[in-house]
Amino acid sequence: MSQEQPQRPGASQEPIKYGDVFNVTGELASKPIGPKDAAAMQSAENKILGETPKGGAAAVMQSAAIANERTGVVSHNQADVAGDQGVAVIKSDADGDVMITEAVAGQIVGQYRQPDVSAVTTPAMLVDPGSITIGEALEAAAISAADKPIDQSDAAAIQAAEMRATGSSEITPGGIASEAQSAATRNARTQRFEDQATLSDVLSDATAMLPKDKAVTREDAERVVAAEVRNNPGMSTTPGGVGAAMAAAAKRNQNSTI
Repeated sequence: MSQEQPQRPGASQEPIKYGDVFNVTGELASKPIGPKDAAAMQSAENKILGETPKGGAAAVMQSAAIANERTGVVSHNQADVAGDQGVAVIKSDADGDVMITEAVAGQIVGQYRQPDVSAVTTPAMLVDPGSITIGEALEAAAISAADKPIDQSDAAAIQAAEMRATGSSEITPGGIASEAQSAATRNARTQRFEDQATLSDVLSDATAMLPKDKAVTREDAERVVAAEVRNNPGMSTTPGGVGAAMAAAAKRNQNSTI
């Protein structure tokens, strides 16, 4: 039986260009993505964000560059953009959130926002007993984003929150993280919106379902926000959702100690 054979390195094949994976125009759109360009974006993300976000510009560029190098359409040292026009990752304020903008050769290739927790500096040991706990922050999300169907980004954020509350590296059997993951899996298979499980369905009794709880700190909020962003194809948090509620709680706890 005749089957199409995979291309070998060096074979004639069109490279993956910037215009194939990003909404860019002009000369940049026709340029192939090379390994050094991808490395430059990864370096910029690590410097500004402290990590390389899943689904971010660097991750997309790395995948394309690896594919291009494997098929022999670019060299390992090829840099069509980084050497002259450059890459950039910029953080800016946006109505209390942080706007992340990523650019290549002056054209935006990625933009998303996340709650700002950078101003929160209170260690857990300094948070007073009247501060908002992780369970309470999750219950707040159950109210502010009550009707939002749970997806994988919500489940990841809830899992991170539960682990921060309990101090464990494993989820609690039958706990809110386990329930959230099950809900996200079911929702992905459920077409009717009204039949999907929502944040209010899972988080309305979060405080009672957590075996342990603690006041929300900056570190807690950062972990939860990062988990939500990493698992969201849009690289953002849900307004009023889990990450946003945790960030708001951390800020309030910080202010209550001043």
